[in-house]
Amino acid sequence: MSTHIAAEPGQIAETVLLPGDPLRAEWIATTYLENPVCYTKIRNMLGYTGTYRGQRISVQGTGMGQPSLSIYVHELLAEYGARTLVRVGSCGAMVESVGIRDLVIGLSACTDSSANLLRFQGLDFAPVADFSLARAFVERAESAGVRHHVGQIFSTDAFYMDRPELRDQLTEYGVIAAEMEAAALYTLAAKFGARALAVCTVSDSLVTGEHLPAEERERSFAAMAELTLDAVTG
Repeated sequence: MSTHIAAEPGQIAETVLLPGDPLRAEWIATTYLENPVCYTKIRNMLGYTGTYRGQRISVQGTGMGQPSLSIYVHELLAEYGARTLVRVGSCGAMVESVGIRDLVIGLSACTDSSANLLRFQGLDFAPVADFSLARAFVERAESAGVRHHVGQIFSTDAFYMDRPELRDQLTEYGVIAAEMEAAALYTLAAKFGARALAVCTVSDSLVTGEHLPAEERERSFAAMAELTLDAVTG
């Protein structure tokens, strides 16, 4: 048992899906996994392990933002032997070509967080995804005919941004979507020699102001969960 995860050794699989919302972790586990077992309820941050197509898979809620995700990812990697981590969450489109319900695969993640500047004493470390995971997901999205985009994403510490000019500058340099966790995930995976990927469903557009109603959001997230499970077990 670690500080924030109540699992015993061996209860968590090497492959872990990471939704921010613990209730979405429960939904993924009970919808797609065979014989899911809840291994932690500390702070109501639910985690489950079951099987998918005969392979052990865990689903662990992480909370919102890089500080929260970093706690759970660090413990998964350092104390439970996780080797493949995929964030399955939501993002906001930053360019017009990325539409509501589309999927975004983050090859790299820039950030306004100071965590890596402190970690590397002022050096700008570049957090990147695992290429094999990204390729596997893209192949399955293409086969399924699901609209998707591959590119750089922005992991911000501020959900409500006061700097619209920053969005414009980031998009000039190829950033396509904003979310709040990927940079920390990629950094910790690099530290522990693990594989990581962030896959997000576009729930709102920072360009048009459009957003998904709650009931439609769940249906859109189902496609992301299914493609992710296929990619990590294929």
